[in-house]
Amino acid sequence: MIEYYKHTLPNGLRIVVHPDNTTPMVAVNLLYDVGARDEDPDKTGFAHLFEHLMFGGTRNIPSYDGPVQNVGGENNAWTSNDFTNYYVTLPAVNIETAFWLEADRMNELDFSERSLEVQRKVVIEEFKQRYLNQPYGDIPLLIRDLAYKVHPYRWPTIGKEISHIENASLEDVKGFFYKHYAPNNAVLSVAGDVDPEKVFQLAEKWFGAIPRRNVPVRNLPREPKQQEARHLTVERDVPSPFLQMVFHNGSRTDADFYANDLLSDILSNGPSARMFQSLIKEQRLFSDVNAYIAGDRDPGLFTITGRLMPGITMKDAEAAIKKELHLLTTEKPTEYELQKVKNKIESNLIFGEIHYLNKAMNLAQFELLGDVEQINKEPELYRSVKSDDIRNVARKIFTEENCSTLYYLPTEKGR
Repeated sequence: MIEYYKHTLPNGLRIVVHPDNTTPMVAVNLLYDVGARDEDPDKTGFAHLFEHLMFGGTRNIPSYDGPVQNVGGENNAWTSNDFTNYYVTLPAVNIETAFWLEADRMNELDFSERSLEVQRKVVIEEFKQRYLNQPYGDIPLLIRDLAYKVHPYRWPTIGKEISHIENASLEDVKGFFYKHYAPNNAVLSVAGDVDPEKVFQLAEKWFGAIPRRNVPVRNLPREPKQQEARHLTVERDVPSPFLQMVFHNGSRTDADFYANDLLSDILSNGPSARMFQSLIKEQRLFSDVNAYIAGDRDPGLFTITGRLMPGITMKDAEAAIKKELHLLTTEKPTEYELQKVKNKIESNLIFGEIHYLNKAMNLAQFELLGDVEQINKEPELYRSVKSDDIRNVARKIFTEENCSTLYYLPTEKGR
């Protein structure tokens, strides 16, 4: 069980603290309830752009990294379609430095054309490097646009296209900041060698004066149920054919999330998993194959990917995968098979919570999802999944009309 203490400031900032005296360190994690799904369809990539802008300095503190490094700390951030997360790890005796820095940039950034231009170039270069100039890099752009028609999950966190970042104005950026970067739109989680009451006092000292902001009520379009199979074939300069199939499934907070997660592990978690044994080891159709779920806050995707072996056709590869999926809709997994993947997940949960930073990030996410106590319920929720549950979610997900398929083929030059 993970021990935690909660407090909320008058301005709406939620604070979760986990004391851990096995380490002299502390993680200060600030999770903002904003991601790529909160962007204007014609102005995408802003949540990720802010991941960079937040390290560009404020009027009071020109350099964010310098003060962190001076007290023996490290910092980083990540963006998803649902969240933007910032964290600092440092010796617990220097914890106030993290509070000072995080509160200062939550209050106001140093918005300037120069700062925006610097970070804009960084993000544009990242877009080109990761999505356009890397083999198989544009798959996230293609598959999301194929699977989603109205929900903002149809673009990745980097954005739909470079022009959206190229054309971002200073006023656009300021507007996005003041709509979403607010104490009443964030969770501050702290884990490490700390006293909860002292953490609450520090939070009041540094964050208490930051005013609440008018955070817009989220009203996202609901993705309609997919009624027919979708297919897309592209050719790129890559060495091997690549197959990706995605099926719409539920959200992270749905009751059957745990059965979904175990289903993906039965298919591809490790060399004893079904797809590895059948499609790689026995039939030699793929050099690698994977199955995973997104775990998004809104209904997400169950994804299957595979890189084909030489001489294998896309039709044969797709048919082999569909055969494995169909088997799970007709026959329950054995108790041994199910228990094996449950044991792996429970082991990962336990070992994943050893590190104080992981605990800080997970506590913040569960609090933002609506129930921080869920962090302690997870192992039992996985244990309670039955073989019938696995078959039932497979039947619900793996239907022909619910599938979007991408054939990613080498050009003559790439072969």
